[in-house]
Amino acid sequence: MSNLIRFGVSIDKNLVSGFDALIERRKCGNRSEAIRDLIRRELVDQEWADDKIVAGAITLIYDHHKRELLNHLTSIQHDYQGLIIATQHIHLDHYNCLEMIAAKGKAAEIKKLADTLRLTKGVKHLSLNAATTGSGI
Repeated sequence: MSNLIRFGVSIDKNLVSGFDALIERRKCGNRSEAIRDLIRRELVDQEWADDKIVAGAITLIYDHHKRELLNHLTSIQHDYQGLIIATQHIHLDHYNCLEMIAAKGKAAEIKKLADTLRLTKGVKHLSLNAATTGSGI
């Protein structure tokens, strides 16, 4: 027996038209897959809101010529070594570097790490991609 459950949903025609256009733009395939994706996204958001064990990717851009910045960023990462599972450093050009930090742990702690890095003088941009460990969805 399949684990799939079929159910009906009543939705306004204009909403369905907009949803179908979104599916087409995003190349989701069909409504079922698009709905599953929306549900998963909401469940991941809830994991973060509930401060569960989650995964995330922090991406930051910084000027590597900024005095002592690299040492400071490394020091912060050492302070959060229990969360950080991998890093990658990329030279974008003569001045700018991109660093990606993969983290796993309590959502609040990952946010705190991202905020600490973001507030470091010389960091030009930082984004946090909230993800899941996959165990809850």
